[in-house]
Amino acid sequence: MKLTIEGIKNTKEWEDKGYSLPQFDRAKVEAATKAEPFWIHFGAGNIFRAFQANVVQELLNKGVLDRGLVVAEGYDYEIVEKMYRPHDNIGALVTLKSNGKVEKTVVGSIMESLTADSANEKDWARLLEIFRNPSLQMVTFTITEKGYLLKNAAGVYMPGVEEDFGLGPVLPKSYIGKIVTLLHERYVNGELPIAMVSMDNCSHNGDKLYSAVNEFAKEWENRGVCKPGFLAYVNNPSKVSFPWTMIDKITPRPDAKIEKILAEDGIEGLEPVITSKKTYVAPFVNAEECQYLVIEDNFPNGRPELEKAGLYFTDRATVDKVEKMKVCTCLNPLHTFLAVSGCLLGYTLIADEMKDPDLLALVKRLGYDEGLPVVVDPGIIKPRNFIDEVVNIRIPNPFMPDTPQRIACDTSQKLSIRFGETIKGYLARKELNIDDLKVIPLVFALWLRYLMGVNDKGEAFELSPDPLLEECKKYVPELKLCDKPDKAVEAIKPILTRKDIFGVDLIEAGLGDAVVTYFYNLIKYPGAVRETLHLVATNSTGSIKVE
Repeated sequence: MKLTIEGIKNTKEWEDKGYSLPQFDRAKVEAATKAEPFWIHFGAGNIFRAFQANVVQELLNKGVLDRGLVVAEGYDYEIVEKMYRPHDNIGALVTLKSNGKVEKTVVGSIMESLTADSANEKDWARLLEIFRNPSLQMVTFTITEKGYLLKNAAGVYMPGVEEDFGLGPVLPKSYIGKIVTLLHERYVNGELPIAMVSMDNCSHNGDKLYSAVNEFAKEWENRGVCKPGFLAYVNNPSKVSFPWTMIDKITPRPDAKIEKILAEDGIEGLEPVITSKKTYVAPFVNAEECQYLVIEDNFPNGRPELEKAGLYFTDRATVDKVEKMKVCTCLNPLHTFLAVSGCLLGYTLIADEMKDPDLLALVKRLGYDEGLPVVVDPGIIKPRNFIDEVVNIRIPNPFMPDTPQRIACDTSQKLSIRFGETIKGYLARKELNIDDLKVIPLVFALWLRYLMGVNDKGEAFELSPDPLLEECKKYVPELKLCDKPDKAVEAIKPILTRKDIFGVDLIEAGLGDAVVTYFYNLIKYPGAVRETLHLVATNSTGSIKVE
């Protein structure tokens, strides 16, 4: 049994072992896709393979669609060269259900995989050809929030950007430069309409994509290196749109336990590949059963009926409400709390943390008591139902191999959105009292305690990657367990005023004292993290005092 076109032809063998297979004429779909592509996706990672590719397969099976997907990878070309193409773009999706069952699907909806590499003449020519085709309706992205940055944290342009600014739409080196070059190709071939749809898990993702594309178009027009009128094309919503979306599906790194299940079924060639850019990819992906994709319905060239596979199409205001519900209150803040707590307590699975009575109590207080009061009901998804699913099904799923160490990545970039917006909501509404926030300042204190790189037993551990890691560690440089409160207070006070990290000045907001108090209690001695978490979890007011 092999994950290739030839390998899945013995359908009975696969179906007898519980696999759902593509139910369409692949050769026919592939020919139609290559002739008239309608959807190209940039970012060949796990979320795409587990979500968008499976959605398209479902609609191909139902006969709603007659064409499949084209995927392009613009950062790590080895994903395409070493994983997609050797398997004929076919992969396995293992859905891990909270009841212990696994659902196994062979996904064959990707008809073509390309490297978005201007030095690869064949692939680049094909990408230009696709963007010239009037049939193309949507270009989607899961390239991570960093993928839209033209400058790094120090304000320096990312590699290739300045060179691309000067040369214009020819053989671009930077990721966004490649995207804008392809869009320019569409412009010069009849100003063809297109939807440029970021599906990355970040706030107002469409604006982030637009900002990067628009900056390129401005530079090119100012320097006279593109066809005149390109900037106006980019800014004409009847020609080019940048819809907002909210995506939600957890797809951890392919897990060895899942590989073992598939190998025992008789599937060959499952070995993962670690690319030279340290990307970990396998012929399979594992993912949770729950998924949401809410999309602003703004498609100048029309769109497929993706709502028939459970996706939501709505207006921008509703997308914003759903995104805030998820990112600011009902899911992401809970994950961040569990991430920093889990690292300090030595957990290696998020699901295991939900068996911890203290952490479970605090997760519920953070979500239901502190988050829900500021949530605006988006209408299409009920906030309480969403958080019920998060707390009772999604996070506790024992079969999800997700780790606090993974979620702790880039925490400095997450705090302002995941918690700062809730604080602003409390400050803006007279009926809400900022003093009622007990878990949110605890999260901030836990993160500062985390930055010390010492767990609750007093043992050193490796901090997860974060672009501001070294800078933020300077706020706790000389601190150690058992430090006196005045020393701890003076060390951390400067960071509490940083709106770029917390979204607000915590001292001005009235939460500075709470963070300081929590922090001092967390560093008193080995075991103080557990003691503090227990005190807050079992105290109905959530308050503790410096001892």
